[in-house]
Amino acid sequence: MPSISDRGCKMPASPIRKLVPFAEAAKKRGIKVYHLNIGQPDIRTPEVALNAIRNFDQQVIEYSHSAGNESYRTKLAAYYRNIGINIGSEDIIITTGGSEAISFAFKVCMNPGDEVIIPEPFYTNYNAFALSAGVKVIPITSSIRDGFALPPISEFEKSITPRTKAIMVCNPNNPTGYLYSKEELLQLRDLVLKHDLYLFADEVYREFCYDGNKHFSVMNLEGLEDHAVLMDSVSKRYSECGVRIGALISKNKRLIATALKFAQARLSPPSLGQVIGEASLETPATYFEEVYNEYISRRNLVIEELNKIPGVFAPMPKGAFYSVISLPIDNADTFCQWLLEEFEYKGQTVMLAPATGFYATEGLGLNEARIAYVLKKDDLRNAVKCLEEALKVYPGRR
Repeated sequence: MPSISDRGCKMPASPIRKLVPFAEAAKKRGIKVYHLNIGQPDIRTPEVALNAIRNFDQQVIEYSHSAGNESYRTKLAAYYRNIGINIGSEDIIITTGGSEAISFAFKVCMNPGDEVIIPEPFYTNYNAFALSAGVKVIPITSSIRDGFALPPISEFEKSITPRTKAIMVCNPNNPTGYLYSKEELLQLRDLVLKHDLYLFADEVYREFCYDGNKHFSVMNLEGLEDHAVLMDSVSKRYSECGVRIGALISKNKRLIATALKFAQARLSPPSLGQVIGEASLETPATYFEEVYNEYISRRNLVIEELNKIPGVFAPMPKGAFYSVISLPIDNADTFCQWLLEEFEYKGQTVMLAPATGFYATEGLGLNEARIAYVLKKDDLRNAVKCLEEALKVYPGRR
């Protein structure tokens, strides 16, 4: 039998999706599964986007420009300028989801063997994109005790080597829900300039910042014009995860020109997706107000109820729609599988994402799980009740 590549063997399985077969088996047994494991909102996609699909009348679905349709990039640049990010259409490459934007950035800015520093826990696919590019992730551990705030800059400084080429943050953060402050980002700015690095920022949850906290983009850090690289997506902003449209943005002209070569190699981003993405820019403010208020109420409910459970600690997220919570258990992977294989409460169970998959450091996250509060409040209430009952009988409770 032909061999599989070392790269393929090392590619990590998604901690968000690896338990899917167990969830499917539970459903076949008649168990209702509450999915808190994946960031798939149940929020309705904006009507202007749905109408763009209904009214699509082109007779041929053609390739677009490799950088994306000019009309879309022009309107998208206007969107960014409207929120204080001063860029032009020439600073944008439309990508196949935010995932491709990250992959392009890694391949454009780093050589095989180079290193990128990322605070952990982090979105697990960063590891996969890095592996595909031959890049090594160097984790800097943040702590649940302070809500996963940015670790001390001294910890970053100690990890910088001649191979270090970039620092990456997700802001607001997936999986923790933490929102990095302007002051924290300024510290990273100074470090990046000191060592001549790139600062990558995944800002796909920009619209989801709570309690009066404001989002501050790395694109607005003075002096980082050649260093800041922004990754974005329509997936969460407009509840369009399946549209697969994102963007790679930088004022570094050489970086964008190089990324265009990778964009040309894959021909074009999805043409229909761009039609939807462009139409979504006309989404009325009332849509975002309703979504914001819904997520606030969901967040408050689920965090309050979780913290009532003995042994559970759930920090209050400042953004996105996730929280990494600590549980009185021996092993998150075992527990999350047990929930689907062996447990039920009144014909129901809950699916969580083990936090081990969001850490690069071996042995961390064993008593933590990520939840996504993307279900309606009644379902969230039932899901937390299932978790509470499960912890009463779980054999590996601590």
